[in-house]
Amino acid sequence: MLLLQQMLVLFIYMMLGFFLARKGVLDERAGKTFSWMVVNVANPALIILPTINKETTLSPEQIWEALKLAVIMYVALIVIAKVITMFMRTSMEKNLYQMMMIFNNIAFMGFPIVAAAYGPDALLYSALFTLPFCMLIYTYGIVLITANGEKQEKLKLRSIFNIGVIAVIFALAMLFIKPNMPEFVITATKGVSNLTGPLSMMVIGISLAGMKLKDVFCDKTLWLFSFVKLLVIPIIGTLIVIQLLDNDLLCHVCMVMLGTPVASMVVMLAQTYDADSELMSRGVALTTILSVITIPMVSFIVF
Repeated sequence: MLLLQQMLVLFIYMMLGFFLARKGVLDERAGKTFSWMVVNVANPALIILPTINKETTLSPEQIWEALKLAVIMYVALIVIAKVITMFMRTSMEKNLYQMMMIFNNIAFMGFPIVAAAYGPDALLYSALFTLPFCMLIYTYGIVLITANGEKQEKLKLRSIFNIGVIAVIFALAMLFIKPNMPEFVITATKGVSNLTGPLSMMVIGISLAGMKLKDVFCDKTLWLFSFVKLLVIPIIGTLIVIQLLDNDLLCHVCMVMLGTPVASMVVMLAQTYDADSELMSRGVALTTILSVITIPMVSFIVF
């Protein structure tokens, strides 16, 4: 019930962004500003907060267990994506759907859901999933999206070693150092971290406002893809994890990580490398809308 309530709260934030954009109060520029704030300020604060205010109780063994699970999850998603898309007509279509299958919106949607529904320990667990995510999207993701294209670009280390990864490393350092932070620093960090949910979902709402929803809802292939991505994989994946791990909280986090929609980052990469960003945008839009229903549904089925 708590997870469903949190999804409804996030849905309200998303609809607020949608209607304000449709009314002309917020535009694409505002969406980019909000997005920058979430990526570079609010999300890092959300990751760091549990370790500087000493709310988390995770041991090094539990952290290592979560990191191993994150790596295994992404390896499994790569294999599953290849199998599911093998019957598609063109290699570029296969590659784009593989990207959407592998890369979930763990930061913009996953973090707010986990933080509100499961608490600080779960948030730190979810933050660990960003490490393989960042490593893969700027390496394997770029390989997929440029496989048949002419545009190539050298991989930049700073793309992988970004603010999200730095925040995770800093949070882990704080977890082991256990410094006594001044109360005003903790209060300020908490205030900034509270912006993550509203701003991230408003960004998604602003993005949806610029699309023709008819095109989003009339793509039969995307509906089939969404069914597999948002229901089949999270249900089967979480049931397997439950059998393998004796860690209920990590199982819940894994369920959310598997159940979140397509990452908005795939659209940005598609635009950068002249791929079909329209298909990616429709995939992000449809899976985001459906995930409001499917994440609580998966939780109800497996737990």
